[in-house]
Amino acid sequence: MSENGMAAAAPGAADGVVGAVDGVAVDGGDAAQTTAQVLERIRADTHFVLATHEHMDGDALGSLLAMHGLLTELGKDSLMFVPPGELPLPPEYGCFELEGGAAGRQAGEPGPSFSISEAIDTPPADIARRTVVLLDCGNIDRNPAEVLRDGAHLLNIDHHHDNTRFGTVDHVVPEASCTAEIIWELMRELHVWPSPALATALYVGLVTDTGRFMYESTGPRAHQMAAALIEAGVDVQAVYHRLYEEVPYAKLVLLGVALRRVQRFDAGELTLATLDAEDFARAEADDSNSEGIVDHLRAVQGTKVAALVRELTAPERRGERKVSLRAVDDDVDVSTIARAQGGGGHRRAAGFSTTLAPEELVEFLRREIAAQLRPAPAPA
Repeated sequence: MSENGMAAAAPGAADGVVGAVDGVAVDGGDAAQTTAQVLERIRADTHFVLATHEHMDGDALGSLLAMHGLLTELGKDSLMFVPPGELPLPPEYGCFELEGGAAGRQAGEPGPSFSISEAIDTPPADIARRTVVLLDCGNIDRNPAEVLRDGAHLLNIDHHHDNTRFGTVDHVVPEASCTAEIIWELMRELHVWPSPALATALYVGLVTDTGRFMYESTGPRAHQMAAALIEAGVDVQAVYHRLYEEVPYAKLVLLGVALRRVQRFDAGELTLATLDAEDFARAEADDSNSEGIVDHLRAVQGTKVAALVRELTAPERRGERKVSLRAVDDDVDVSTIARAQGGGGHRRAAGFSTTLAPEELVEFLRREIAAQLRPAPAPA
Protein backbone atom coordinates (compact mmCIF):
# COMPACT_ATOMS: atom_id res chain seq x y z
CA MET A 1 0.00 0.00 0.00
CA SER A 2 1.26 3.41 -0.86
CA GLU A 3 2.55 5.98 1.64
CA ASN A 4 3.72 8.73 -0.67
CA GLY A 5 2.30 11.31 -3.01
CA MET A 6 0.97 10.67 -6.48
CA ALA A 7 3.54 10.31 -9.23
CA ALA A 8 3.65 12.37 -12.38
CA ALA A 9 1.93 10.74 -15.32
CA ALA A 10 4.03 8.73 -17.72
CA PRO A 11 4.67 10.11 -21.21
CA GLY A 12 1.50 9.68 -23.19
CA ALA A 13 -0.73 9.35 -20.10
CA ALA A 14 -3.59 11.82 -20.40
CA ASP A 15 -7.32 11.97 -20.96
CA GLY A 16 -7.91 8.32 -20.16
CA VAL A 17 -4.76 7.03 -21.87
CA VAL A 18 -2.76 5.38 -19.12
CA GLY A 19 0.48 4.45 -20.82
CA ALA A 20 2.40 4.32 -24.06
CA VAL A 21 4.57 1.71 -25.74
CA ASP A 22 7.10 3.10 -28.21
CA GLY A 23 4.85 6.09 -28.65
CA VAL A 24 1.63 4.09 -29.10
CA ALA A 25 -1.10 4.74 -26.53
CA VAL A 26 -2.16 1.76 -24.44
CA ASP A 27 -5.31 1.24 -22.40
CA GLY A 28 -4.05 -0.20 -19.11
CA GLY A 29 -7.35 -2.07 -18.66
CA ASP A 30 -6.57 -4.49 -21.48
CA ALA A 31 -4.64 -7.15 -19.61
CA ALA A 32 -4.24 -9.40 -22.64
CA GLN A 33 -2.70 -6.57 -24.64
CA THR A 34 -0.35 -5.46 -21.89
CA THR A 35 0.64 -9.07 -21.19
CA ALA A 36 1.76 -9.34 -24.80
CA GLN A 37 3.74 -6.11 -24.51
CA VAL A 38 5.51 -7.23 -21.33
CA LEU A 39 6.36 -10.57 -22.95
CA GLU A 40 7.71 -8.73 -25.99
CA ARG A 41 10.06 -6.69 -23.82
CA ILE A 42 11.18 -9.75 -21.86
CA ARG A 43 11.96 -11.63 -25.06
CA ALA A 44 13.61 -8.74 -26.91
CA ASP A 45 15.58 -6.95 -24.18
CA THR A 46 18.76 -8.26 -22.62
CA HIS A 47 19.52 -6.04 -19.60
CA PHE A 48 17.08 -5.44 -16.75
CA VAL A 49 16.99 -3.83 -13.32
CA LEU A 50 14.15 -4.76 -10.96
CA ALA A 51 12.77 -2.83 -8.03
CA THR A 52 9.71 -2.64 -5.81
CA HIS A 53 8.22 -0.35 -3.19
CA GLU A 54 9.86 0.72 0.05
CA HIS A 55 9.29 -1.37 3.18
CA MET A 56 8.97 -4.59 1.20
CA ASP A 57 6.15 -6.91 2.17
CA GLY A 58 5.76 -10.55 1.18
CA ASP A 59 4.28 -9.84 -2.23
CA ALA A 60 6.95 -7.27 -3.10
CA LEU A 61 9.76 -9.58 -1.99
CA GLY A 62 8.31 -12.68 -3.63
CA SER A 63 7.61 -10.88 -6.90
CA LEU A 64 11.08 -9.32 -6.97
CA LEU A 65 12.85 -12.64 -6.43
CA ALA A 66 10.57 -14.54 -8.81
CA MET A 67 10.98 -12.02 -11.63
CA HIS A 68 14.75 -12.05 -11.15
CA GLY A 69 14.74 -15.85 -11.24
CA LEU A 70 12.60 -15.86 -14.38
CA LEU A 71 14.88 -13.43 -16.23
CA THR A 72 18.01 -15.25 -15.07
CA GLU A 73 16.61 -18.52 -16.39
CA LEU A 74 16.02 -16.86 -19.76
CA GLY A 75 19.68 -15.84 -19.92
CA LYS A 76 19.06 -12.16 -19.25
CA ASP A 77 21.34 -9.81 -17.33
CA SER A 78 19.11 -9.03 -14.35
CA LEU A 79 19.86 -6.90 -11.30
CA MET A 80 17.66 -6.40 -8.22
CA PHE A 81 17.77 -2.91 -6.73
CA VAL A 82 16.95 -2.59 -3.02
CA PRO A 83 17.53 0.85 -1.45
CA PRO A 84 19.89 1.24 1.50
CA GLY A 85 18.15 0.53 4.78
CA GLU A 86 15.77 -2.11 3.40
CA LEU A 87 18.07 -4.96 4.39
CA PRO A 88 18.30 -7.10 6.42
CA LEU A 89 14.80 -8.41 5.87
CA PRO A 90 12.26 -8.72 8.68
CA PRO A 91 12.75 -12.02 10.56
CA GLU A 92 9.76 -13.73 8.97
CA TYR A 93 11.34 -13.29 5.52
CA GLY A 94 14.93 -13.87 6.55
CA CYS A 95 14.94 -17.54 5.64
CA PHE A 96 14.13 -16.98 1.99
CA GLU A 97 17.64 -17.12 0.55
CA LEU A 98 16.21 -18.62 -2.59
CA GLU A 99 17.95 -20.78 -5.16
CA GLY A 100 16.85 -20.73 -8.71
CA GLY A 101 14.09 -20.87 -11.28
CA ALA A 102 13.77 -23.63 -13.85
CA ALA A 103 13.16 -23.16 -17.54
CA GLY A 104 12.38 -26.42 -19.28
CA ARG A 105 13.32 -28.35 -16.13
CA GLN A 106 11.34 -31.03 -14.38
CA ALA A 107 9.52 -30.08 -11.19
CA GLY A 108 11.72 -30.22 -8.13
CA GLU A 109 15.08 -30.02 -9.89
CA PRO A 110 17.42 -27.30 -8.55
CA GLY A 111 18.22 -24.14 -10.46
CA PRO A 112 21.02 -21.58 -10.42
CA SER A 113 21.59 -19.75 -7.15
CA PHE A 114 20.09 -16.35 -6.50
CA SER A 115 19.36 -14.51 -3.28
CA ILE A 116 18.05 -11.18 -2.06
CA SER A 117 21.53 -10.65 -0.64
CA GLU A 118 22.72 -10.21 -4.25
CA ALA A 119 20.66 -7.03 -4.60
CA ILE A 120 22.44 -3.78 -5.37
CA ASP A 121 21.73 -0.67 -3.28
CA THR A 122 22.84 1.93 -5.81
CA PRO A 123 21.35 2.17 -9.32
CA PRO A 124 23.59 0.66 -12.02
CA ALA A 125 25.76 3.00 -14.07
CA ASP A 126 24.32 1.56 -17.29
CA ILE A 127 20.71 2.34 -16.36
CA ALA A 128 20.07 3.95 -19.76
CA ARG A 129 20.49 0.60 -21.51
CA ARG A 130 18.41 -1.40 -19.04
CA THR A 131 14.70 -2.08 -18.98
CA VAL A 132 13.42 -1.11 -15.54
CA VAL A 133 10.73 -3.34 -14.01
CA LEU A 134 8.84 -1.93 -11.04
CA LEU A 135 6.87 -4.62 -9.22
CA ASP A 136 3.91 -4.26 -6.83
CA CYS A 137 4.49 -0.50 -6.81
CA GLY A 138 1.30 1.50 -7.28
CA ASN A 139 3.18 4.78 -7.30
CA ILE A 140 6.69 5.35 -8.67
CA ASP A 141 7.41 7.74 -5.81
CA ARG A 142 7.40 4.72 -3.48
CA ASN A 143 10.90 3.88 -4.75
CA PRO A 144 13.41 6.58 -3.80
CA ALA A 145 15.80 6.07 -6.74
CA GLU A 146 14.94 8.87 -9.18
CA VAL A 147 17.45 7.49 -11.67
CA LEU A 148 15.33 4.37 -12.19
CA ARG A 149 13.04 6.54 -14.31
CA ASP A 150 15.87 6.88 -16.85
CA GLY A 151 15.84 3.30 -18.14
CA ALA A 152 15.35 2.36 -21.77
CA HIS A 153 11.84 1.12 -20.92
CA LEU A 154 9.79 1.10 -17.73
CA LEU A 155 7.57 -1.93 -17.11
CA ASN A 156 4.99 -1.27 -14.40
CA ILE A 157 3.68 -4.65 -13.16
CA ASP A 158 1.15 -4.40 -10.37
CA HIS A 159 -2.29 -5.35 -9.07
CA HIS A 160 -3.29 -2.21 -7.13
CA HIS A 161 -6.46 -0.68 -8.51
CA ASP A 162 -5.20 2.85 -7.81
CA ASN A 163 -1.90 2.38 -9.66
CA THR A 164 -0.88 5.73 -11.19
CA ARG A 165 0.13 4.17 -14.54
CA PHE A 166 3.63 5.60 -14.76
CA GLY A 167 5.27 3.09 -17.11
CA THR A 168 5.97 2.85 -20.79
CA VAL A 169 4.08 -0.41 -20.37
CA ASP A 170 1.47 -0.50 -17.59
CA HIS A 171 0.57 -4.12 -16.91
CA VAL A 172 -1.87 -3.50 -14.06
CA VAL A 173 -4.28 -6.33 -13.25
CA PRO A 174 -6.54 -5.35 -10.34
CA GLU A 175 -8.32 -8.71 -10.59
CA ALA A 176 -5.12 -10.53 -9.60
CA SER A 177 -4.88 -11.54 -5.97
CA CYS A 178 -1.27 -10.33 -5.79
CA THR A 179 1.55 -9.22 -8.03
CA ALA A 180 3.13 -12.66 -7.60
CA GLU A 181 0.11 -14.08 -9.42
CA ILE A 182 0.90 -11.84 -12.41
CA ILE A 183 4.52 -13.05 -12.42
CA TRP A 184 3.29 -16.64 -12.26
CA GLU A 185 1.12 -16.04 -15.32
CA LEU A 186 4.09 -14.54 -17.20
CA MET A 187 6.16 -17.60 -16.31
CA ARG A 188 3.47 -19.86 -17.71
CA GLU A 189 3.39 -17.88 -20.94
CA LEU A 190 7.17 -18.24 -21.21
CA HIS A 191 7.09 -21.97 -20.36
CA VAL A 192 9.23 -21.56 -17.26
CA TRP A 193 8.63 -24.18 -14.58
CA PRO A 194 9.63 -22.93 -11.12
CA SER A 195 12.04 -24.74 -8.86
CA PRO A 196 10.89 -25.29 -5.25
CA ALA A 197 12.73 -22.14 -4.15
CA LEU A 198 11.26 -19.93 -6.86
CA ALA A 199 7.83 -21.44 -6.21
CA THR A 200 8.31 -20.57 -2.52
CA ALA A 201 8.97 -16.93 -3.44
CA LEU A 202 5.72 -16.82 -5.39
CA TYR A 203 3.83 -18.64 -2.62
CA VAL A 204 5.03 -16.13 -0.01
CA GLY A 205 3.63 -13.33 -2.18
CA LEU A 206 0.37 -15.17 -2.61
CA VAL A 207 -0.25 -16.25 0.98
CA THR A 208 0.68 -12.89 2.53
CA ASP A 209 -1.23 -10.65 0.11
CA THR A 210 -4.40 -12.75 0.33
CA GLY A 211 -4.27 -12.79 4.14
CA ARG A 212 -3.79 -16.54 4.14
CA PHE A 213 -6.51 -16.84 1.48
CA MET A 214 -9.05 -14.86 3.53
CA TYR A 215 -9.24 -11.52 1.68
CA GLU A 216 -11.84 -10.71 -0.94
CA SER A 217 -9.13 -10.78 -3.63
CA THR A 218 -8.85 -14.56 -3.18
CA GLY A 219 -10.52 -16.14 -6.20
CA PRO A 220 -10.31 -19.47 -7.99
CA ARG A 221 -7.10 -18.44 -9.76
CA ALA A 222 -5.33 -17.89 -6.45
CA HIS A 223 -6.12 -21.44 -5.35
CA GLN A 224 -5.13 -22.84 -8.73
CA MET A 225 -1.81 -21.02 -8.41
CA ALA A 226 -1.33 -22.38 -4.89
CA ALA A 227 -1.95 -25.91 -6.09
CA ALA A 228 0.57 -25.53 -8.92
CA LEU A 229 3.21 -24.10 -6.56
CA ILE A 230 2.71 -26.90 -4.06
CA GLU A 231 3.14 -29.36 -6.93
CA ALA A 232 6.38 -27.52 -7.78
CA GLY A 233 7.72 -28.23 -4.31
CA VAL A 234 6.54 -25.60 -1.82
CA ASP A 235 6.64 -26.86 1.77
CA VAL A 236 3.40 -25.26 2.96
CA GLN A 237 3.87 -26.08 6.64
CA ALA A 238 7.42 -24.71 6.68
CA VAL A 239 6.37 -21.46 5.00
CA TYR A 240 3.43 -21.00 7.35
CA HIS A 241 5.59 -21.73 10.38
CA ARG A 242 8.22 -19.22 9.35
CA LEU A 243 5.75 -16.47 8.46
CA TYR A 244 3.29 -16.83 11.32
CA GLU A 245 4.61 -19.07 14.09
CA GLU A 246 8.10 -17.72 14.81
CA VAL A 247 6.93 -14.46 16.32
CA PRO A 248 9.74 -12.33 17.80
CA TYR A 249 9.11 -11.53 21.44
CA ALA A 250 9.34 -7.80 20.62
CA LYS A 251 6.37 -8.20 18.28
CA LEU A 252 4.32 -9.80 21.05
CA VAL A 253 5.19 -6.93 23.39
CA LEU A 254 4.09 -4.35 20.81
CA LEU A 255 0.83 -6.21 20.25
CA GLY A 256 0.12 -6.07 23.99
CA VAL A 257 0.79 -2.32 24.09
CA ALA A 258 -1.44 -1.70 21.07
CA LEU A 259 -4.30 -3.75 22.51
CA ARG A 260 -4.13 -1.82 25.77
CA ARG A 261 -4.55 1.40 23.77
CA VAL A 262 -7.52 0.42 21.63
CA GLN A 263 -10.06 3.20 21.14
CA ARG A 264 -13.44 2.94 19.44
CA PHE A 265 -15.34 5.76 17.82
CA ASP A 266 -18.81 6.21 16.35
CA ALA A 267 -20.39 3.10 17.83
CA GLY A 268 -17.33 1.07 16.94
CA GLU A 269 -17.19 1.99 13.24
CA LEU A 270 -13.57 3.03 13.77
CA THR A 271 -11.33 0.83 15.94
CA LEU A 272 -7.94 2.46 16.44
CA ALA A 273 -4.71 1.83 18.33
CA THR A 274 -1.48 3.80 18.56
CA LEU A 275 2.20 3.06 19.06
CA ASP A 276 4.84 5.71 19.64
CA ALA A 277 8.60 5.65 19.20
CA GLU A 278 9.15 5.00 22.90
CA ASP A 279 7.05 1.84 22.67
CA PHE A 280 9.40 0.47 20.03
CA ALA A 281 12.44 1.44 22.08
CA ARG A 282 11.14 -0.20 25.26
CA ALA A 283 10.25 -3.38 23.38
CA GLU A 284 13.59 -3.34 21.53
CA ALA A 285 11.46 -3.63 18.38
CA ASP A 286 11.83 -2.33 14.86
CA ASP A 287 9.17 -1.02 12.49
CA SER A 288 8.51 -4.43 10.95
CA ASN A 289 7.40 -5.82 14.34
CA SER A 290 4.15 -3.87 14.10
CA GLU A 291 3.04 -5.75 10.99
CA GLY A 292 -0.23 -7.63 11.49
CA ILE A 293 -1.42 -5.73 14.56
CA VAL A 294 -4.08 -3.91 12.56
CA ASP A 295 -5.65 -7.24 11.60
CA HIS A 296 -6.44 -7.90 15.28
CA LEU A 297 -8.32 -4.58 15.36
CA ARG A 298 -10.16 -5.41 12.15
CA ALA A 299 -11.57 -8.56 13.75
CA VAL A 300 -13.42 -6.69 16.51
CA GLN A 301 -17.19 -7.06 16.22
CA GLY A 302 -18.95 -3.99 14.83
CA THR A 303 -15.81 -2.51 13.27
CA LYS A 304 -16.03 -0.98 9.82
CA VAL A 305 -12.47 0.37 9.64
CA ALA A 306 -9.44 -0.55 11.73
CA ALA A 307 -6.47 1.78 12.03
CA LEU A 308 -3.03 1.31 13.51
CA VAL A 309 -1.18 4.60 13.96
CA ARG A 310 2.51 4.24 14.69
CA GLU A 311 5.21 6.82 15.05
CA LEU A 312 8.11 6.18 12.69
CA THR A 313 11.36 5.44 14.47
CA ALA A 314 13.94 6.58 11.89
CA PRO A 315 15.59 9.77 13.16
CA GLU A 316 14.97 11.60 9.90
CA ARG A 317 11.24 10.80 10.13
CA ARG A 318 10.58 11.60 13.77
CA GLY A 319 7.22 13.31 14.20
CA GLU A 320 5.80 11.41 11.25
CA ARG A 321 3.22 8.65 11.65
CA LYS A 322 2.32 5.73 9.47
CA VAL A 323 -1.36 4.85 9.36
CA SER A 324 -2.38 1.33 8.32
CA LEU A 325 -6.05 0.96 7.42
CA ARG A 326 -8.22 -2.14 7.02
CA ALA A 327 -11.89 -2.31 6.04
CA VAL A 328 -14.06 -5.29 6.90
CA ASP A 329 -16.23 -5.02 3.77
CA ASP A 330 -16.84 -2.82 0.74
CA ASP A 331 -18.97 -0.29 2.63
CA VAL A 332 -15.81 1.79 3.09
CA ASP A 333 -13.03 2.10 0.51
CA VAL A 334 -9.96 2.80 2.65
CA SER A 335 -7.78 3.48 -0.41
CA THR A 336 -9.87 6.62 -0.99
CA ILE A 337 -9.14 7.74 2.57
CA ALA A 338 -5.43 7.02 2.13
CA ARG A 339 -5.24 8.90 -1.16
CA ALA A 340 -6.63 12.01 0.53
CA GLN A 341 -3.38 12.04 2.55
CA GLY A 342 -1.08 11.14 -0.32
CA GLY A 343 -1.14 7.37 0.18
CA GLY A 344 -3.07 4.56 -1.44
CA GLY A 345 -3.57 0.82 -1.60
CA HIS A 346 -6.55 -1.50 -1.99
CA ARG A 347 -10.23 -1.02 -1.17
CA ARG A 348 -9.86 -3.01 2.05
CA ALA A 349 -6.15 -2.47 2.84
CA ALA A 350 -4.38 0.85 2.46
CA GLY A 351 -2.09 3.26 4.25
CA PHE A 352 -0.42 6.63 4.34
CA SER A 353 2.12 8.67 6.27
CA THR A 354 1.20 11.92 7.98
CA THR A 355 2.36 14.69 10.26
CA LEU A 356 -1.17 15.43 11.50
CA ALA A 357 -1.51 15.74 15.27
CA PRO A 358 -3.22 12.70 16.85
CA GLU A 359 -6.48 14.55 17.50
CA GLU A 360 -6.57 15.91 13.94
CA LEU A 361 -5.86 12.48 12.53
CA VAL A 362 -8.70 10.85 14.45
CA GLU A 363 -11.11 13.56 13.33
CA PHE A 364 -9.97 13.14 9.72
CA LEU A 365 -10.55 9.38 9.84
CA ARG A 366 -13.96 9.70 11.48
CA ARG A 367 -15.04 12.31 8.95
CA GLU A 368 -13.88 10.28 5.95
CA ILE A 369 -15.51 7.07 7.19
CA ALA A 370 -18.79 8.85 7.91
CA ALA A 371 -18.76 10.47 4.47
CA GLN A 372 -18.74 7.03 2.87
CA LEU A 373 -21.17 5.35 5.26
CA ARG A 374 -23.59 8.28 5.43
CA PRO A 375 -23.05 10.41 2.32
CA ALA A 376 -24.72 13.79 2.29
CA PRO A 377 -27.80 13.92 0.07
CA ALA A 378 -27.26 15.46 -3.35
CA PRO A 379 -28.58 19.00 -3.75
CA ALA A 380 -32.10 19.12 -5.12
